[in-house]
Amino acid sequence: METLPKFTVLSFLIFFAIAANAGSNFDIVANLDNGPGNVTVTDNGRIIMSMHQFYQPKYTVVEYRDKVLVPFPNKELADVDSKAALKLDSVLGIRFANGIVWMLDNGMRSGVTPKLVGWDTKTNKLHQVILLPSPIAPKDEFVNDFAVDTRHNHIFISDPAGGANAALIVVNLATGKVRRVLEGHTSVVPENVDLVIYKIPVQVKDKSGKLIRPHIGVNPITEDLNNEWVYFGPMHGLSLYRIKADDLIDEKLDAKVLASRVERYSDKPISDGITIDKDNNIYLGELAANGIGVISADRKYKRLAENSNLSWVDSFCFGTAGQLYAVVNRLHQSATLNGGVLKAKPPFYLIQVKALAAGLAGR
Repeated sequence: METLPKFTVLSFLIFFAIAANAGSNFDIVANLDNGPGNVTVTDNGRIIMSMHQFYQPKYTVVEYRDKVLVPFPNKELADVDSKAALKLDSVLGIRFANGIVWMLDNGMRSGVTPKLVGWDTKTNKLHQVILLPSPIAPKDEFVNDFAVDTRHNHIFISDPAGGANAALIVVNLATGKVRRVLEGHTSVVPENVDLVIYKIPVQVKDKSGKLIRPHIGVNPITEDLNNEWVYFGPMHGLSLYRIKADDLIDEKLDAKVLASRVERYSDKPISDGITIDKDNNIYLGELAANGIGVISADRKYKRLAENSNLSWVDSFCFGTAGQLYAVVNRLHQSATLNGGVLKAKPPFYLIQVKALAAGLAGR
């Protein structure tokens, strides 16, 4: 049998690799050795990522710079083994707005009080720290993602907690006051739906060693570019909800009235982080399908891409030129979500998605 010349084989492999991604609506920007958490982009194009605590990273926040990862904001604070007074322990949620990189530290690796940390990228100094003590963030908290509202000077945090006690946390950046709202509401608690990826269910071990299929509450959250509507929903849920930011920040509204202001917005698949563009298209990862989808302004969902490389798309963020970044971290193959067995192997990915419209850098 005749053997193809080396250059022909190489050409075929290159062609096959390109064809595999053809029409997929995404490109791989970087191969990563460890699993990323969330991603944000500054107004001058710096790409900042949290590294997911399920993979026990050395640095909890990093910057992707010149094709390598460097600790952010510096080695002392990003190093989880550091003895620094303001050690970042377990950052997942991360967003940029008005010169500040906001980092949401759930504190779960060391059992410390969760906190919201703002770092000023213009002065390269600490901007603000807001603690989230119990009962604002209860013992079973998992403060995860958030939206920054620059018009109202607030931050809205999703906390899936233990499921039944899932809630949103409202942070007033001017006063530092924090409130836990909508706890146990239909819009934040998980639905009774399992996540199964390629016929393998996501499973965790409970304290007795029994394997169970987790149902996780509110996780995805974002806000439109006019800072009018906050969109959110349970990760294990097939509905996306929204509420006006004006209602969330109104401290005079009692729980029942606030709950009455929530509206079901659209269908959605089981999903992790989300973001939104200027035309109110909402992007998300369709976890069960290894895909990326979008909820358009007419409230209809469609899949944009499906590919084996999209193995748990966790977080989205727009860059300075309208490009849409996302991370892929294979969380279902982490020991935490795979019954105690680590199956995930690098590379993990930073990708760029072909968005339908431009968005706001950092969101």
